[in-house]
Amino acid sequence: MTGSKERTRESRAAIERLYITMRHLFIRGSYKPLGVSGKSLIEALLTLKPEIYGTVADPGKVELDGLLYVIERLPLGIEECRFIKLVAREGYEEAGHVAMVPVKRRRNCYRIDEDRMYIEMTRGRSDIYDILTHLTFLFIEGEKIKNHCLDQKGRIIDDWYRLEEIVKLEEKGESFDEKKAAVYLSNFLGRTIKETQVAIEKFRIGKNSNSLYHLVYWLGQTAINEAIDGTGREITFSSKLREIIGHHIYGEKWARKIKSYIYGKELHQRPIHIISANLHSFLNAIYGPGALKGEKFSSLEELASLTNKEENSEMRQQIKDYALEHGMHEIQDQSGTNLSVQIFDLSHVDFNSLPEDFKPTNDLEPPVLIVMDYAFGEQAFECMDELLKPYEESKNVFDMNIQSVSIMGKAGILTGNKSDIMLPTAHVFEGTADNYPIDNDLDPAEFKGKISTYEGTMITVMGTSLQNRDVLNHFLTSTWNAVGLEMEGAHYQKAIQSAARIRKSIKEDIKVRYAYYASDNPLVTGSTLASGSLGLEGVKPTYLITSAILKKILS
Repeated sequence: MTGSKERTRESRAAIERLYITMRHLFIRGSYKPLGVSGKSLIEALLTLKPEIYGTVADPGKVELDGLLYVIERLPLGIEECRFIKLVAREGYEEAGHVAMVPVKRRRNCYRIDEDRMYIEMTRGRSDIYDILTHLTFLFIEGEKIKNHCLDQKGRIIDDWYRLEEIVKLEEKGESFDEKKAAVYLSNFLGRTIKETQVAIEKFRIGKNSNSLYHLVYWLGQTAINEAIDGTGREITFSSKLREIIGHHIYGEKWARKIKSYIYGKELHQRPIHIISANLHSFLNAIYGPGALKGEKFSSLEELASLTNKEENSEMRQQIKDYALEHGMHEIQDQSGTNLSVQIFDLSHVDFNSLPEDFKPTNDLEPPVLIVMDYAFGEQAFECMDELLKPYEESKNVFDMNIQSVSIMGKAGILTGNKSDIMLPTAHVFEGTADNYPIDNDLDPAEFKGKISTYEGTMITVMGTSLQNRDVLNHFLTSTWNAVGLEMEGAHYQKAIQSAARIRKSIKEDIKVRYAYYASDNPLVTGSTLASGSLGLEGVKPTYLITSAILKKILS
């Protein structure tokens, strides 16, 4: 028990060191990954040993699941670049550079030349912490690969040149002997042939275009070049990014566009409900039954499973077209937040077409729903804070009739399994005693007999990549009684409380609803985020939460 407490203290200290160092480097403007500052990040990450990065602390083994997780959240080809620059929205696209967006993280990225990658940071500090952590992991794995390809005298072994030939053949689209290639590759990964072949296949079917051969070769080659030729790598932050971070530049533009539409259509005095969720569940729940009258499905879950299949893109388009004709308006993001918004004017919806679960039982003034896409970490405060401020052209404090704010999100569960539901009674900031108790308008009774549901404290963490078993066990077994961890809850609640109790721009008794479904269990080996997405497993909890929120809004 004493050892566990000691390890927890070490881990929490490592997390604190990581964030202090990252903030210092951001203010300074640049650092070298293998310089003094970069090595302090590496040491802190190796002390922490996050669950999502698996064998990162094992010098003999390259972590493969963590590598796939990270590379799908970084721009294509970043492993080839020596210079990585984090920038604000500074006109690169307008200057003719083609924006690349990672498959699993919404960021505009620009490959300036063969050595330089510029990445737009428009989602706040959480975005910066997230990418620096991922880059630090890549540098650690690159050093392992380099060490495996050098002999005792510091010379490159012959297998490395064989891997180089394979990468060149692959780039030309020519065939090669995959059995031999897997053997060469396994030498640099410190993995068995079977483990290597499984990883090669995972990368092949993954959404990142580059193969494991390509990724390993370039991670190793950039590390070799630095060690042998002195061609160092560097991460820099643009002066514009350092100037505007934390000043709500993007959130203000985003919120103003939404409120401008609400006022332009004279919807501000109608009951307004703000929802943070994905951009398909409420669309399908409200408009799916009406749009697909000819299709056979017994429940929303079945409808969602049907429309989720790749071959049913026409069906998804049919629902969207129907929605646009019956009160839905889309606001595509152009502000830089990467948060698109759907506005549903339910006066255009035939309530009789809605599923029985949330069909109104009495006369109801048709509400307006503002459904915003998932925010990222601290960005949740920026966008919600701006959205809840009074519209600048209005003189009335209660200028929008906001009745409720509902947050549906994905979270890591500490007690339970993937796809279970968590209902928070409070949010606690990781690494602090800052806490936000809430009167959650959603109750476990809503889900009784349908799905396993847990009620308790949620920990708002600064990054999903920085959690380890010791810290998570502390949250689970201490008197915090935590049931899960996520990145946005406390940020949302901070914005809601300040609007209700300090600014008075919304009613003090506004209804708040928080519900999360478990995307992973970081305490269970093989169930971390790096083990893959929920897929169809996520359909049931998503639509149960959607139905519960709509039932509350329409009751």
